[in-house]
Amino acid sequence: MKGLTDKQQEILDFISDFSKREGMAPTISEISGNFNIKAATAFAHVRALQHKGFVRRSSKARSLALAQTRHPRNFSLSLKIPLLGSISAGVPFLAEEHVERHLMLDSSMLPRQMAREKLFALRVFGESMRDLGILNGDIIIARQTAQAKEKDVVVAMVDGETTVKSLYRDGDMWELRPANPDFQSRYVPMDELEIQGVLVTLIRIY
Repeated sequence: MKGLTDKQQEILDFISDFSKREGMAPTISEISGNFNIKAATAFAHVRALQHKGFVRRSSKARSLALAQTRHPRNFSLSLKIPLLGSISAGVPFLAEEHVERHLMLDSSMLPRQMAREKLFALRVFGESMRDLGILNGDIIIARQTAQAKEKDVVVAMVDGETTVKSLYRDGDMWELRPANPDFQSRYVPMDELEIQGVLVTLIRIY
């Protein structure tokens, strides 16, 4: 079965949620109105979902239904994760101005308990974490938290910049350690380090 684009996944989730809430399927008009797109565009997305085997549809009104496959999926567990752009100190971490777009991620790709956590995504720039398999261009998924343990890979704010490094303790300082000998560790007083999240997984697009 072919995969879905972000918009197709959003529409599929809308169909599922609407059907559960209202007890009937949405119309093409209701789909287009929800996403502020033309009816013809909504119909094209629904037709693509039908061709890919995710929905069934007939000529009758409100005949749209989720297809049953040999590998059923709980659509309500699709996670909508914000992909953040540049982050500045002093601005709320998940402020709308930081969100480039949203990623749709099947919750089965994550540990079960992560489906209940607040998650965010960041695109990695540079090779400072190369030896841990975190490469330039990868998208990391992190759990939003201000707490972390030693050896966690964290997202932290240092001197107004966001960085991804391994966390170690060095006396009364936190060490933000790279995984590449070409880069040096950064040391931050323990009461000054602003941790924003802990790495959960990553996505690599070839």
